[in-house]
Amino acid sequence: MINSIKYFEEKCINKFENLENEFMKEPKKMAEYVLGLTEELHNLGLRMIQESLEDMNQMLIESPVRCRYWVIESHETKRLITSLGEVRFKKTLFKNKETGKSEYLLDRILGLKRNERITEDALAKMLEETVQTSYRRGGEETSIQSEVTKQAVKNKIHALEFPKAITELEDEKKKKEKKVVEYLHIEADEDHASLQYQKKKGDLVKSKNNRKNNCLLTKLVYVHEGIEHEKPNSKRMKLITPHYFASISAEKENKTFWDEIYEYIDTTYDLDVVKKVYINSDGGPWIKAGMHRIAGITHVLDGFHLEKYITKLTSHMEDSRWDISKEMRRIIRYKKKQDFNVLADLLEEYLEEKSENKLKLKSGLKRMEDARAYILSNWMAAKLRLLHTEGIVGSSTEGHVSHILSNRMSSRPLGWSKKGASNVAQLCVYEKNRGDMLELVRYQKQKLPKVVGAAYEVLSSVEIQRSEKNRHGELGKYTETISHSLTINSKKKAYFNSQIWGL
Repeated sequence: MINSIKYFEEKCINKFENLENEFMKEPKKMAEYVLGLTEELHNLGLRMIQESLEDMNQMLIESPVRCRYWVIESHETKRLITSLGEVRFKKTLFKNKETGKSEYLLDRILGLKRNERITEDALAKMLEETVQTSYRRGGEETSIQSEVTKQAVKNKIHALEFPKAITELEDEKKKKEKKVVEYLHIEADEDHASLQYQKKKGDLVKSKNNRKNNCLLTKLVYVHEGIEHEKPNSKRMKLITPHYFASISAEKENKTFWDEIYEYIDTTYDLDVVKKVYINSDGGPWIKAGMHRIAGITHVLDGFHLEKYITKLTSHMEDSRWDISKEMRRIIRYKKKQDFNVLADLLEEYLEEKSENKLKLKSGLKRMEDARAYILSNWMAAKLRLLHTEGIVGSSTEGHVSHILSNRMSSRPLGWSKKGASNVAQLCVYEKNRGDMLELVRYQKQKLPKVVGAAYEVLSSVEIQRSEKNRHGELGKYTETISHSLTINSKKKAYFNSQIWGL
């Protein structure tokens, strides 16, 4: 680090002055001034990282503690990709005296896995870009100067593990009581992505219509407390404290998915005082199956799908379409199924009288029968949507599916593996839940096992000073003055040596 400080004093300051002089001569070239400063600061940062790593490695070489269990095997130059750029530095390979195992001890202290060449900050940048665009762009944005291959990004995404929503709330649960609200809302819908293969490449089968069996259902569920205006005078609305969940699970795993959602609700809210829990959805089979996992839930058909199927029933009515649609809504709102069927029969008769093309007639009748069956199978849910019962709010599932899942997974021609689609979907909702990508990267870390011969507890320099102060009583207060008299190099060694004790 001393070399970096000298470099800054001898080289950087002079370059900064020259850049400023050029800017004063030609003020219109501010871009060149900013870019020049950025480049110099960038190079200085990489140089400082390199020297810090090599200083640590040298302390390991000189450490008497290390000598008890490890011997030097070789010295090598390695590269490490950081978000600032690629750093090349000298690193030492050590061999354990008892096990014969070889290891870069500096990697152990830095928390890097074996053969890991990307730092946590760079991985976080990778995830931030990947969730927005693509594996390729994620690799390009990992570091300012260096790129990571698309395949490497894919491997990282496939290996991701995500914390359950309940784990994020455990600390919060201890600190405060459950939230009290009158109404809770669950909204559910799905996106349809395309698979590259089912289990292995080449196993996709084409149907009679020449369509491949490669459709993948990606589920989105979110829980919220209602809606409110974004700002006092704004017409735009927003959800109140939403939390999102995603899954591509098969039917046998659907129970687990809904159990996680219920666990979140039960942990976050006092369900004894909640008047109603509404679920807004299109009534898909996986959603209805999930409704049985949560007691006392009330299904409300989302407005988009209700209007979609009313349109299918009335689209052939031309100028009368608006009036007929209005009457159909009135019947759904206040009448019974038999009244709805009477109107649907009349609409079918009109189509039969009007149609001259038998193929179009058959297609039209099929469309109307499907629409009729859909509304009848969701009769009470459709009635509640139109009655606007207390606590019911408008559904926003279509917009959320488009914004959270479709933009990344299906709006462009993309092919997915099941693992890739599952993890990208979960990454999308993790980001939507304001999850910290750096924390997600650190969540992947597993505790490294201690090596044979490691008989010492890892203590930081602060903990050592505190221990000495407590042990010596009044005399311990003098230990506080020690840190003020240490040189910069001595301090660095004191801090770093506390890490060596754990090797």
